[in-house]
Amino acid sequence: MLKDLKEHIETRLDFLNHSKILIAISGGIDSVVLTFLCKQLKLNISLAHCNFNLRGNESDTDEDFVLELAEDLDLEVFVQRFDTEAYAKDNKRSIQMAARELRYNWFEELAAQLKFDYILTAHHADDNLETFLINFTRGTGLEGLTGIPEVNGKFVRPLLSFSSADINAYAKENNIKWRDDSSNASTKYLRNKLRHEVIPILKEINPSLLNSFQSTLNNLNETALIVQESIDKFLNEAIENIDDNVVKFKISAFKNLEHPRPYLYESFKEFGFTQWDDILNLLDAETGKQVFSTTYRLIKNRDHLLLSKIESEDFNEIEILESDTKIETPLGILFFDEAEAVLDQCSNAIFIDKEKLQFPLKVRKKQEGDFFYPLGMTGKKKLSKYFKDEKFSLLDKENTWLLCSREEVVWVIGKRADNRFKVTENTNQILKIELK
Repeated sequence: MLKDLKEHIETRLDFLNHSKILIAISGGIDSVVLTFLCKQLKLNISLAHCNFNLRGNESDTDEDFVLELAEDLDLEVFVQRFDTEAYAKDNKRSIQMAARELRYNWFEELAAQLKFDYILTAHHADDNLETFLINFTRGTGLEGLTGIPEVNGKFVRPLLSFSSADINAYAKENNIKWRDDSSNASTKYLRNKLRHEVIPILKEINPSLLNSFQSTLNNLNETALIVQESIDKFLNEAIENIDDNVVKFKISAFKNLEHPRPYLYESFKEFGFTQWDDILNLLDAETGKQVFSTTYRLIKNRDHLLLSKIESEDFNEIEILESDTKIETPLGILFFDEAEAVLDQCSNAIFIDKEKLQFPLKVRKKQEGDFFYPLGMTGKKKLSKYFKDEKFSLLDKENTWLLCSREEVVWVIGKRADNRFKVTENTNQILKIELK
């Protein structure tokens, strides 16, 4: 196995030979064997062990084992203890998901702080099969059936092409000791149930199951490349505009397809959406109809779908004193400067009669019944009517802020100033307000 791994690294993962590496080690057979193999290959490695405090004394004994192993192999080791149950409760996670988040977050923090180039985990071919079956039983798209990636950012899994049997044989041949996790024997977890009850039957049916499975993965990954090329080409046509807040998709691009549903899935799956019937119905819905994921929303706006991130509301109302020269807002920074004359006005700057203002000013969202006197027009207009006439989308409305003197609108920020505060021949103090 050592020879095969050496060839595999030289062929596919040669960058490991010149990198500073952190190995995630539990004390179990897989990560211990990976450590011995990397040590023999003279890679530049250190160890990182998580104690999740879930198995009482057994967890502490695992930690002691890893510390002793590091000392025997003359390797640097890092240990982190977690209150996993408290984290799971506070963040509404299962114990398994909580442990996963804790360990991966810590590994990444450790790598960033101490300049590790890569983090190795000991996932192997059997793990890959288990993950495939888990995704298959829960329901997934093509991406859930293409296996665990060998390289995913900083994370590298050099043992993916080796089986559990290969690892066990190497450990026995080299008299390597390891720790058995008693929770791995329990079938209350889906992965263990598949490992102990389902996969043995599949291997009995097909003794070459892992080889067959690898061939299937290769085929699926090649198909995934074709799909991705098609989706990339489609999105190049379908996306009309991208700015800091919104991605704008042409509905016509989806409706011109014979089968729009899979394109909708591939276009929006990474944003956490699951209600694919609702998203398909958006194509023919009324303007303003929305579909939400936990972090994003998709809005029908006339001939477009608008994708935006759901932002937490950090600003409710901002107060501006007469002495303020700049104020941060959700739209940018407002700058306040005395001016000698009215220069060229643009949407991001207004010139007003300072004596007509009553401080403190406010920056706020629209309220029911708000109106203003649009500069250049006679009479007043409700803001709701102004938004409609200007064909504001729902997102445009939500991202619009008002600069107010008391409750009077001075400026629909970045859009239109109010006629009541304009500079006239009787103005003594001109105030320039600019959004940057």
